[in-house]
Order: sequence, then C-alpha cells, then structure tokens
Amino acid sequence: MKEQEVLGEVLGPLSDNERLKAESRHLRGTIEEDLQDRITGGFTADNFQLIRFHGMYQQDDRDIRAERAKQKLEPLQTVMLRARMPGGIITPKQWLAIDKFATDHSLYGSIRLTTRQTFQFHGVLKPNIKLMHQTLNSIGIDSIATAGDVNRNVLCTTNPVESELHQEAYEWATKISEHLLPRTRAYAEIWLDGEKVEETDKEPILGDTYLPRKFKTTVVIPPHNDVDVHANDLNFIAIAEKGKLVGFNVLVGGGLAMTHGDKSTYPRRADDFGYIPLEKTLDVAAAVVTTQRDWGNRSNRKNAKTKYTLDRVGSDVFKAEVEKRAGIAFEASRPYEFTSRGDRIGWVDGIDGKYHLALFIENGRLLDFPDKPLKMGVAEIAKIHKGDFRMTANQNLIVAGVSKANKAKIEKIAREHGLIDDDTSEQRKNSMACVAFPTCPLAMAEAERFLPQFVTDVEGLLEKHELPQDDNIILRVTGCPNGCGRAMLAEVGLVGKAPNRYNLHLGGNRAGTRVPKMYKENITDKQILEELDGLIGRWSTEREADEAFGDFVIRTGVVDEVVVSKRDFYA
Repeated sequence: MKEQEVLGEVLGPLSDNERLKAESRHLRGTIEEDLQDRITGGFTADNFQLIRFHGMYQQDDRDIRAERAKQKLEPLQTVMLRARMPGGIITPKQWLAIDKFATDHSLYGSIRLTTRQTFQFHGVLKPNIKLMHQTLNSIGIDSIATAGDVNRNVLCTTNPVESELHQEAYEWATKISEHLLPRTRAYAEIWLDGEKVEETDKEPILGDTYLPRKFKTTVVIPPHNDVDVHANDLNFIAIAEKGKLVGFNVLVGGGLAMTHGDKSTYPRRADDFGYIPLEKTLDVAAAVVTTQRDWGNRSNRKNAKTKYTLDRVGSDVFKAEVEKRAGIAFEASRPYEFTSRGDRIGWVDGIDGKYHLALFIENGRLLDFPDKPLKMGVAEIAKIHKGDFRMTANQNLIVAGVSKANKAKIEKIAREHGLIDDDTSEQRKNSMACVAFPTCPLAMAEAERFLPQFVTDVEGLLEKHELPQDDNIILRVTGCPNGCGRAMLAEVGLVGKAPNRYNLHLGGNRAGTRVPKMYKENITDKQILEELDGLIGRWSTEREADEAFGDFVIRTGVVDEVVVSKRDFYA
C-alpha cells in the first residue's frame, strides 16, 4: 500500500478514503446505478461516502431502528441535504420553494437552519433525491461541496446594519466559495441530467483526490464574531476604512472536533497569519487550501484537518509556504476586536432606511408545532417580503431589508405564528445545540431535543441566585465530539459521551476566542445541573463588575485557561 511522505516525514499508508476518492472518477462512483436500486433505500459501498461530496448524508431514524430490525426490515434509510448558500442569503421566492419541498417530500416536514449558515432537508427518501436537486437547481441553489473532503459552505457575518460593508463582505464570501468549488461535472451529470464530459475534468485547486479532510472558511466583520472564527480552517477578518472594505486579516487552523479518549485530537484556535489587500484574497485562499491539500495527513483521518498540519509542520513553515504559493508577504495584522457573537434578536434599524427583524429559532428547527406554526409563519412572511432572508450561523433567521410600509404587517405575522416571543430569555437566545438524535448517525447523546428543558433548568438557576434578567451564559450542547454545535467555544459546553451522559467543559469567553477546558467527565444532566448550581451561586456573589461566567471560572481557578490547545487542553 502506498505511503504518504510530507517534508521528509513518512506519515504511513494512505487511508481507505484516499482509495475511494482516487477510484471515484471525480466523485461519480456508481451513484447513478445505486439510484436505480429499489431493493435498498440507501447507498452502498463507496457511494455511501461519495454522496457527501454532493451535499448529502445517508441517515436513518434511530428511534425506530430496533423495532424495524425485529420486523426483519432494514433501517428507514433517508438522506439529509445541506444546501450551499454562501453568506446565508436567500430570497423569499427561493424560500417558498424549499418550504414546499419540505412539506411535500420530507418525512419530517421541517426546514433546519444550521450552524453552517444554511438550511438542511431531513428525511428525504431515495425516489425523491433527484427531484430535490432539480427543485433546488430551478431556483438557483445547489448542494455542491457542502460535505466531504472539500471547502464547505462559506460563512459571512450577517450584519444587517452596515449594509454597504456587509454587501462587500458577502460578495467576497461568494467569490471564495466559487473559487474553491470542485470543477468536476459529476453533480450536474448525476442530479441534473447534464451532458457527460468526464474526460475534461480537472481539479487545479482541490486535486484529483480532493482534500485530506473537510475544510471550512469564513468572512467576518468585527466586532461581531457570529461565525466563530476559531471553529474554522480559514478566516478572513474584514478590515474597513471609512466604511469601505480594504483588506483582510487572515486566520488559519481553527477547529473544534476531537475523538473521545484520543489525546492526539483536540480543539484548536486559529493562528493569525497577518493582513492582505483585497486583490490577493483569492490567491491566499487557494494557497492555504493547496498547502493543506499537499501537506495534510492522508494516513490518519483523525489528524487530517488543517489544525493538525500546522502543529505537525509548524505554523511558521505553513505560513511561509502560503506566502510562496500566493506570491505575497503577509503584513502585520491590522487592529480589530471581537466583542460579541450572538444575534441581535428583534428589530434593528439599518443605515439604508430599511429595517431588519432577527427571529430567534430555537435549535434552528422550523416546523409547525401545535402552538407555534413557525414554518407556516416564515412562508407567510415570504409571500409579502420584498427584501431577503439571512440565515445566521447561530441558527436564527433575519428578515432583512423591510420597508417602513411593510414593517407592521411582518411583525403581525411573526407574532401570530410564534416567531416573536417577548418572554424568550437572554439565556435561551444564547444557547445552541446540534441535531443529534434521532437522525445523526454519530450522536452519542441527545442535543436538539435535550436543550429546551435544560435551558429552562439553567434559567431556574439564574433566577434562584438572583442574577439580572439580561445576564446569561453562552451554553452549547453537542451529541458527540465532532463539534457541529460549537460547544468547544462556549462558556458552558456539553459534549455527548453516552445516552444521557456528557463531558462538561467550562471557561470559554463571550468573544469566542477561548477554548473551554473539561471540568467533569461522563456525568448526567442531573449532575451537571448540581455542578452549575454551585458555580452559578459563586458567580453571583463573587464576580467582579460585569464579569462573564467563563472569565469567572478561570479567574477563580475552577478550571485552568486553555492558552495553547495541544499543550493545555488535556493538562
């Protein structure tokens, strides 16, 4: 078996995923043949992995898996699709089309807003997969490269107030997304019945075997870190002068995923490489991606992300290679500061005379609940809205560009459908979870279904200890250690370990620039609440002026600060 060597170091035999990609004929595999197979509702062999490059994951309903096995039935196989929406912007017309598809062709009928600033369909059966892609294509949307070993959906600060600066940043997010897309025609051939032109496929940036692992990119406008830059491989921090974008500070090597029990894996902050002018943005993006393509670990997928490449070869060595490939020398980073990252829920006045309404969507799940027909409410707004919608990286939805004449109508619809609830606490607004059970195959514990009651319990603790109503703790729950809910940038992060058991991490900060440290391992929700009860009580009586919970637990020695992830996270 072929071994990988990087800068004179032999990393080991290539993983089987490398074989899979090399033999896939630029991501085609035998997906088309699998689509015709009605014996199984799923995809077989390599295609199970290859459909991820087309934006889909094969899943099943784990709530009924055991019962179906008793009946000698295979699991209820469906796919989840994640759309490619750079910057999270979608028109009302597009929204109504995805709403209709979810209603007509999804087992769950919901639309899920994700931490990747896009939407997901869940529970789509095999006979409807092609229709799903063709429906999206008809409204100018695709799901190319939203999963798999590629650059995924590019995030961008939503920032509805400074509309001109946001527009510039959004345009760069779109350019970066397009520049780093796979060039293969496989998506169009398989899903859109495009002409087969396989022999012309070239992948100048991603390479014929694509990247060693997933790759995530953001564009962010300080002081708002709503995209959580330290969760991503490559980040462009907007630097503005007199309200106009002039360049970016570049941060490389962030990432949150880890593996329980494997100390060679860990969350990591991104390194600051320095400042670049606008005209070098795409060159630098390609240089970072191609360096990771060539130097990333293709032997051990658990150590394949950019963060591990930087730690293995050295951040300075990686940076020098990026400069060489991009034909640039990074300048010293321009000053910036992150002060917040949550969404400003409610109405905000824009500088363009328009209004913007940020709707809090708990866990990003848009569904018509018995007392809150949320999905119907957004559809009703879409029917009269003349601006756009902006999905946020915090799983919320902004109705952007509302005219003064339409403002009252839209608020009335939102209130009637439960999309505005004046009683929603700051704690609930600043809590977040990944999907987990029943559809995610990686989930070890509940997250989305667990969070609402757990937040209620934490609200009770804040009230018990007489914290001000606007006080809150940034709280996040993930059902496994893969990082989708970004718990490794929370003040209180719960990471699923087993059914009803979590690792409790403490000590992130409000700006999202510090990784929390494990405080207790493998404990129940009851035990977590007992621990938080004591800690919140201390925070209430011992805190310094306006001291956030994450800062408090570090200052008082409850946990040590994680300064260098590899060194400090397990120490």
